[in-house]
Amino acid sequence: MDTFIGIRFKKETAKRFQQFSRTHFKSHTEAMAVMLDFFFYNEISPREKLGPTGRTIEANLKKRINAVIAIMRDMEKTQTKPTVAMIESLFQTEEPNKKPLILEKKFTEGKKEVRFSTSSADRREKQNQSKEL
Repeated sequence: MDTFIGIRFKKETAKRFQQFSRTHFKSHTEAMAVMLDFFFYNEISPREKLGPTGRTIEANLKKRINAVIAIMRDMEKTQTKPTVAMIESLFQTEEPNKKPLILEKKFTEGKKEVRFSTSSADRREKQNQSKEL
């Protein structure tokens, strides 16, 4: 059987350690050994900050992704769609239907040809005059 040694901890710290080791390990000794190995193998100090947490990283990524989406939407509106429209208009083989401009109304349907009676009357008079003479 292994020998044990007593280490003095504050009551609050000892209770926190006991709760932690009960949830993750079989014994308090195994919990302490794994924690010491972690710091030794990774060559870090328990006082060091490991960097941003998962939540802060996620928030930063969401901000960057939203910024990239905004940039892509702007590019689509200002560059892609107008360029595609210009290229499509260049390659169109069909001529667009020419619609008449609405400048004046056409009265050809309602208009009847008006013949001047004076011209035909003048002809008759000339013919009559030449016969009488």
